[in-house]
Amino acid sequence: MTTATLDLERAEEQISLLLCKEPMTFEQYLQTFGEDDDYELIDGVPVERMSAQLDHERLYVWLLTLIHGIVEARQLGIVLGSRSAVRISNFRARLPDLLYVRAERMDIVRQLAIYGAPDLIMEIVSPHDRRSDVLQREADYRTLGVEEIWMIDRRRKVVRLLQRAGQDYSIQEVSSGVVESRVIPHLRLQVEWLFSDERPAVREVLRDLGL
Repeated sequence: MTTATLDLERAEEQISLLLCKEPMTFEQYLQTFGEDDDYELIDGVPVERMSAQLDHERLYVWLLTLIHGIVEARQLGIVLGSRSAVRISNFRARLPDLLYVRAERMDIVRQLAIYGAPDLIMEIVSPHDRRSDVLQREADYRTLGVEEIWMIDRRRKVVRLLQRAGQDYSIQEVSSGVVESRVIPHLRLQVEWLFSDERPAVREVLRDLGL
């Protein structure tokens, strides 16, 4: 069977499931969409994420490179990017921009998805994201029990930082100064770096952090 035939069959399967009258389960979602697709699963319905703009991608790559450098230097666990599906429930799945899982919790990291709450999730809010969508995404991560959530809103120039505090979350909205992770040691960033198109080279930040 040729690659073209396989691609055609996969496309036909996706279309049939998108038109299906029954809610799609998480396992069906994993079987239908692959790493080249940008669909989340919301209440059994596949929903395509909008393409990211250039400034979003530049910040994403910078953060991924920096956090991976910190985690790798200290052998803390694993950092994954925006094509890693996180199971919220049997009918919901999210694709966070960035996630981190501690080394001692690697059992939740599977080949096709993350089955459990990552220790940290970062989302870069896009200009076209509706406020209701952003809050729904945050609510999913809180429901799952993610230890630390960063919602980076470049348009509003604020980082909404949520950290688990018992059964609830402490919440800070930081617009200047330093924002610091409780989950990843050494992760301390100048908030202004996240809102500017000019930011220091990753190697310089790692050096200043003593890594």
